[in-house]
Amino acid sequence: MKLKLSTICLATLFALGSAAANAVEFTDAKGDDNGPGNYVYPTDGVYKSGSFDMTRFAATKSGDQVEFAVDVNSSLEDPWGMGVGFAVQMIYVFINTGKGAHLATLPGLNVDFTAGNGWDKVVVLSPQKKGRVLGEAKVKAASVVNDIVVPNLTRGSNRTIKGSVPLAELGGDGNVDGWGYQVVMQSNEGFPAETDLLSRKVNEYEGQHRFGGGNDGDCDPHVMDLLEGPGATQKDMLASTCGPTGESVKKATLKMIKK
Repeated sequence: MKLKLSTICLATLFALGSAAANAVEFTDAKGDDNGPGNYVYPTDGVYKSGSFDMTRFAATKSGDQVEFAVDVNSSLEDPWGMGVGFAVQMIYVFINTGKGAHLATLPGLNVDFTAGNGWDKVVVLSPQKKGRVLGEAKVKAASVVNDIVVPNLTRGSNRTIKGSVPLAELGGDGNVDGWGYQVVMQSNEGFPAETDLLSRKVNEYEGQHRFGGGNDGDCDPHVMDLLEGPGATQKDMLASTCGPTGESVKKATLKMIKK
């Protein structure tokens, strides 16, 4: 009986250890929701201070699902009546599950990944319906649409935005704690530019629904916050150079962050 109980205990501990190993969490500094250092929020009151300031990211595997959760430094609101508990945020979770197949990101972000830090799947946490997001992706990101994953339902509550997707849609070995991640904080844009995937632009001067502090050309990163890690600061990753007519001379390049 003692041997049997020991076996059961060991099996239980192993199971608990396996469950714990299939979760990963990162914290992110508060007050860095200014892109490369000088971006400012739009002027409309719906863009509350801290709305785009990511403070925590977590990925948790439970059975055949993986839940992604992002905390922001402000209480979530739904001023546009999206019906899911939040409205102004749009979050892209880029994941390296082992191959790093893609260096270019998605239209409208104006960032790439450095060599050796590519992504295999991107999970889009959007207040817009899944059909709208994938419909836009098929038109504007056709070359990578099969690697864009959208939860059936993404919800916001208090300060947390979360959504779950089937593990099978992410591929890889299933060990989420060993994958690389980069989380890009943007803003949900219901009327995006013709080439942008539901993201909001950064201009030289802020407007009612435009971020400011950037360039009116299409050369600087349209990113308000992202994950930092050893040797990968937000300022360095989002550093870019624009030419005199708004052309890109040096594009912002991101790195994956691992546990």
